[in-house]
Amino acid sequence: MRLLLDTHALLFWVYEPTRLGAAALRALTDRDNQVFWSVASSWEVAIKVGLGKLELDGPVSEVIPSELLRHGFTLLPIDHAHVLAVSKLPQHHGDPFDRLLVAQAQAEGLSLLTADSRLAPYGVAIVW
Repeated sequence: MRLLLDTHALLFWVYEPTRLGAAALRALTDRDNQVFWSVASSWEVAIKVGLGKLELDGPVSEVIPSELLRHGFTLLPIDHAHVLAVSKLPQHHGDPFDRLLVAQAQAEGLSLLTADSRLAPYGVAIVW
């Protein structure tokens, strides 16, 4: 399975794994799965850290890359096509980062690993 992590999924995996759903936990521990982390999620974390809404165990510039490397997750860049695809999405969800993750999941054929049930109407496969 090819999975795209929602931002909170990586944070739960690193800091509070008991908050992950059973299917999410199985998917993250299955070595046959390829797990992606979007540059959009790094951007979201950096913004939240900068605003004081999120604390990490170190600088975001070190924590995110080291966790991706430690867990073998693949960084997914933001392509121009991903950004433009957001304009075609219905307004089921207002968060711009989540909408970009949906567009990336659709474009790249990825399942979205998220606890956010508001993303299901977009038709992407949800794992939690």
